[in-house]
Amino acid sequence: MLKGISPIVSPELLKTLAEMGHGDEIVFADAHFPASSVNPHVIRADGIRIADLLRAVLPLFELDAYVPHPLSMMAAVEGDILDPAVEQSYMKAVAVTNSSIQTVERVERFAFYERARKAFAVVITGETAQYGNIILKKGVTPPYHAD
Repeated sequence: MLKGISPIVSPELLKTLAEMGHGDEIVFADAHFPASSVNPHVIRADGIRIADLLRAVLPLFELDAYVPHPLSMMAAVEGDILDPAVEQSYMKAVAVTNSSIQTVERVERFAFYERARKAFAVVITGETAQYGNIILKKGVTPPYHAD
């Protein structure tokens, strides 16, 4: 365990986040997501809710400031209804470190799967909310300044 890094961020996830470059995407997937079917790089985060993972990761991870939507979630399939509390809980977690991000892009189900195929990694979580998947696009990490 490292000082200042949440213990829910596994060493494998920390390594993956560090290896990602500007524009790379990572999927935080709900427990129902077919992670291993769509991407060979799957990280397990069993029992961890996505909002908690967002709160733990976003202090370490710069979101892409050069795109209109650095966060994307799966849109509901026709006939399904989204639970607005899911997105609200995610945005509340995002606001802790990224208060300027106010909206999430909604992506059609199969387009979401295609982006997950191309993602740097998929983190399968313990999230049980329907349509609880979210994609984070990595930005340029600001320069480090030792104080």
